[in-house]
Amino acid sequence: MKIIVLKFGGSSVGTIERIKKIAGIIVGYKKKGYKPIVVSSAMSGNTNDLVKKSKAISYNFISSEYDVLVSAGEQISCALISGRLNHLGHKSQSWMSWQIPILTKGMYSASRIININKKKILDYIKLGGVPIIAGFQGINTNNRITTLGRGGSDASAIMCAKFFKAQKCIIYTDVDGVYTTDPNTLKKAKKIKIISYEEMLEMASLGAKVMQPTSIQDARLNRIDIEVKSSFVKKDGTKITKRKNVISNKIIRGISFTKNDAKVTLVGVKDKPGIAASIFEPLSKNAINVDMVVQNISADGKETDLTFTIKSEDLTKTQLLIKKNNKISFRNLIFDKNVSKVSIVGVGMIATPGVTYRMFKALAKKNINILVISTSEIKISVLINKKNISRAISALHKEFKLDK
Repeated sequence: MKIIVLKFGGSSVGTIERIKKIAGIIVGYKKKGYKPIVVSSAMSGNTNDLVKKSKAISYNFISSEYDVLVSAGEQISCALISGRLNHLGHKSQSWMSWQIPILTKGMYSASRIININKKKILDYIKLGGVPIIAGFQGINTNNRITTLGRGGSDASAIMCAKFFKAQKCIIYTDVDGVYTTDPNTLKKAKKIKIISYEEMLEMASLGAKVMQPTSIQDARLNRIDIEVKSSFVKKDGTKITKRKNVISNKIIRGISFTKNDAKVTLVGVKDKPGIAASIFEPLSKNAINVDMVVQNISADGKETDLTFTIKSEDLTKTQLLIKKNNKISFRNLIFDKNVSKVSIVGVGMIATPGVTYRMFKALAKKNINILVISTSEIKISVLINKKNISRAISALHKEFKLDK
């Protein structure tokens, strides 16, 4: 069976006119001989509206009911897509996770799909139907609705492609592919035709908003090739695939950046074994993600200054947790919200010396000071003052010839 998974994001189903347009895209694949399985997000803005309602009801909205609430948006969009396809003369039906079922494990709001019961969907496809599956959701062993985290509809599509052995998995969004950097920030940004899972995973985790990192990881682990395309324009998109399929003469493939980081520094921490674990343990228990970490030990080895970055929305909670932590002592607590992280990404840097030097030199020429540095095999990240973000991106884009 020539199955294709088509996922449509919130912007693609954001209005009735857009839903009519994507229905035409679905019909187009059907006419080409494909058997489409459609995965839909909620209409843009719907999930945020539901989240606001939960906060208006309670500051501590029960997690199981929260997932029931925020998964409701997908039900609406799926029914509308199905309704339009039936209007056009194509048999279609919406499917919620519990009707299939899609089984998940893990915490509410952060579950992962572990199995999809294929029989009902395959039987429906054999009868000529086009199933419209609600993304972002599943059910757990207690038959309760769970959600996969924001952007989880991508993960739903990828796992559908895995379990139904789809020939293609196409993610339709409001951009026509993955770019060397955000084209809204730098007009010279170029579309990348093909990119490796590893590079895309780094770019997504470092700020690129085309796809969620967990979804890229699912695709990588299950070797599911993904195409990212726009539902608004008829253009070739970007293919995300395994590293050996990527042929490129570019050392660096892309530049990612964030605008919602905060830098936290603990000055004069008593240096002893386990002190870093004592600092970060309460943050971990409160689901606060720590990113870049730098430790500077004093000349006598008795004290250390520890700097790390977090998301700016977690800053208030982080400050409270550190001040309440009686396992640590420090002389001062400093924080800075006016920072941004800029990262260069590319598998080519593995075998190419001098990349770090070139990056630092390009920033120095623009008089941009580096506050924190972190590296991995295929990326280098620096923390800089937020006001310098545009100049840094432009300088690095030019240095690594990404505009050519």
